[in-house]
Amino acid sequence: MQQIQIFLLYALAGWINREHHKIIDYLLEENKTWRELYGKKRPRLNEDQRRRLAVKGKLLGRKILDRVGCIVTPDTLLRWHRRLIARKYDGSSRRGPGRIRKPDVIRDMVVRMALENADWGYTRIAGAMSHLGYDVGRSTVQRILNEHGIEPSFDRKRRGSWKEFLKAHWEGFAAADFFNVEVWTPRGLVRYHVLFIMELYTRRVHIAGITASPDSVWMNQIGRNLTDAFDGFLVGKKFLIHDRDPLFTKRFRESVRDAGCRAIRLPRRSPNLNAHAERFVRSIKYECLNKIIPMGEGHLRKAVTDYVDHYHQERNHQGLDNRLIEFNGQAGNQKGKLRCRERMGGIMKYYYREAA
Repeated sequence: MQQIQIFLLYALAGWINREHHKIIDYLLEENKTWRELYGKKRPRLNEDQRRRLAVKGKLLGRKILDRVGCIVTPDTLLRWHRRLIARKYDGSSRRGPGRIRKPDVIRDMVVRMALENADWGYTRIAGAMSHLGYDVGRSTVQRILNEHGIEPSFDRKRRGSWKEFLKAHWEGFAAADFFNVEVWTPRGLVRYHVLFIMELYTRRVHIAGITASPDSVWMNQIGRNLTDAFDGFLVGKKFLIHDRDPLFTKRFRESVRDAGCRAIRLPRRSPNLNAHAERFVRSIKYECLNKIIPMGEGHLRKAVTDYVDHYHQERNHQGLDNRLIEFNGQAGNQKGKLRCRERMGGIMKYYYREAA
């Protein structure tokens, strides 16, 4: 009886195995037919379908999957399986925010120190920050500078810019230039020439002379006035920049050089090399002279003098961070009565508050 039971068990197992082979053969043929119809185009599966295939494919292994001929490659199935394992042990949802980002005031100060001091390294900047009461590590300084695309001090030292070079010698530079104004006189329209000198560091302007007939004698006297040992505008200056106007005579340049100031003649047709002086010419014409009709030399001198005073004491300059050239210490007062100072009949206005 026991032998009959074993025989029946083997027969049933063989029948089941044959049925499984038939099912597998059919599925293989079905996969083959599907691949013949759609070629190399891969189906777009959702997450649930990928999960089911990955679980089943892991049980078979790579060799069997290669022989079966799946709708996706064995590498894809195994990659989906590895992704399921990684998702199981993913702790990103329980992860903390990490290290707190440094405040913007610290980051801005680190960047400023690096830009203004090319030879300061990470440790030097961290030390300077500690003197200001900020505890910043060397690696933090390095990370902040890397985020702003600032190179290490070794690379910054090798490449100095013209802007840095000029700023290092800024206080010794002055610029000279002429501008012309048509003035009504008893003889009709007369062209007057106005010579001015600008101190580039402070933007202060000095009107050196106004005349209708400039010549070498007049320029020589102007040169002596500018280099006077007591109140000459060029005292202490090392360089005077000017264009190639013939009025800047050789004798004028020699008188300036004898006072210790070297006259530098700019190349022809290069107004951009004397940009600050050119900008003053545009300002005085646009803001003042183009709005009036000068009636005589006295009227012209009055207009130029008033504008220079306005330029120094009342006009904000964008190149100086919107500050005044001659600051009187009254800015920001909100308690006094509002007043308006007018020049040239209201062409130029300045608003201020009376001292409280």
